[in-house]
Amino acid sequence: MKNTTSGKTGKKTVAASIMGGFGVLLFIVVFFFSVSTGSVGFSFTDVVRVLAGYLLGLGDTGDIPESLVTIIINVRLPRVILSALAGAALSISGAAMQGLLKNPLADGSTLGITSGGALGAVISIAAGFNLPFFPNLGLVFMSILFSFLSLILILTLTYKIDYNLSNQTIILNGVIFSMLASSITSLIVSLSGNNLKQVVFWTMGSFSGRGWSYVVLMLPFFVAGAVPLLFLSRELDAFSLGEEQAEYIGVNTKKVKLLILILVSVLTGVSVAVSGTIGFVGLVIPHMTRFIAGPNHKKLLPVSALFGAGFLMATDLLSRTILSPAELPIGVVTSLIGAILFIYIFYSRTGVKG
Repeated sequence: MKNTTSGKTGKKTVAASIMGGFGVLLFIVVFFFSVSTGSVGFSFTDVVRVLAGYLLGLGDTGDIPESLVTIIINVRLPRVILSALAGAALSISGAAMQGLLKNPLADGSTLGITSGGALGAVISIAAGFNLPFFPNLGLVFMSILFSFLSLILILTLTYKIDYNLSNQTIILNGVIFSMLASSITSLIVSLSGNNLKQVVFWTMGSFSGRGWSYVVLMLPFFVAGAVPLLFLSRELDAFSLGEEQAEYIGVNTKKVKLLILILVSVLTGVSVAVSGTIGFVGLVIPHMTRFIAGPNHKKLLPVSALFGAGFLMATDLLSRTILSPAELPIGVVTSLIGAILFIYIFYSRTGVKG
């Protein structure tokens, strides 16, 4: 029996290592392909030379036109990095919520957190609310705050309706709240005049025009939210067994649950603030990686973050090239992919048969 168990554990470890290595390779390929591809194309060699020259001070880029260097460094690179950060943030927060609630359908989109964050961001823009020291900091603060309040509200209502927090009840409340938040958002946009018409595109998700200032804005919030979650992998594994079991092995369930909810709200809120509403990434990526990396959150969280970063970089590349020179909102692409997978997961989990 011990040999069989050890063999299964060894196979899972090898599979997770292969998955992680493949994820790193995929990330690198998608990263360079995203930087080099667009309305103005570059060769991989030129991209590598420019990045090595400007970031590491290596090589000579004198023969490369300054305009092309500017496009790579100031337009493409920050956009690709920002999409990677947002993808990693949404994926790791989705994996954490699924483990905390023991619900494979938990995600910022299905729980209404994304819509709540978008509502907070739009209120911030409409009211002209901002904080000192850094541009758009007020936008991020409001988005994170409303993401957290939305999550607390949805879980509280679900708990009062269904003590067991069943999948169907959580999703139903999340959908209802998303509709309500989206309606209020649309009302604010309509009443605020032409100065907020640009928000319509932003609410569908976009990295267009996002420069280094947005990367600098998101990076500290990403680190503050993602790193603590990685250190809470043991607690998330305990929650997946049930709260009573988690308490039995020494987990302070109330304190840890609140901390995880705050961290998820930070990651979701800052992602919404810098890129708009991008749905289903936190549902699709953790669910796919769990099949190979397994349910152990020590492996699942970093692998989900890695694949989420690669996925959103690739999706952003598709959104800005498929209808070039026009740009398709990235939220449309991710929602299309996510909705199909959501239907499959929901019906397979609930045992609905035709």
